[in-house]
Amino acid sequence: LILLKKRKPPDMSEDLQNQKCTPCEGGTQPLERDRIETLLAQVPGWEVSDDGKRIFRKFEFKGFYKTMAFINAMAWVANQEGHHPDFEGGYNFCLVNFSTHAIDGLSENDFICAAKLNALIDE
Repeated sequence: LILLKKRKPPDMSEDLQNQKCTPCEGGTQPLERDRIETLLAQVPGWEVSDDGKRIFRKFEFKGFYKTMAFINAMAWVANQEGHHPDFEGGYNFCLVNFSTHAIDGLSENDFICAAKLNALIDE
């Protein structure tokens, strides 16, 4: 007789955070709006652009040093995943935009990276 422990269901954002981006060379379709909404719910703080082609979030920090530490950590994540954001940084903020340029829209890679960036900060 094998007893199975009851496990709590995984946190969806944790699931995205543990996934790995897959190379996107184009030739695939961008995500449909309903899939975007499902994934967006798993990355708190992120919004989808009006045209549905990118997700973005403004991270705010207490000072330049913390902003730069985040930007450097973001660069490390982006290089590990092979999926790079567009961003704008200032003294106490970093505005991050993810889009999959090869398909001119959103892919799951964008949401995987968003979840990984969310994990860098204390919520």
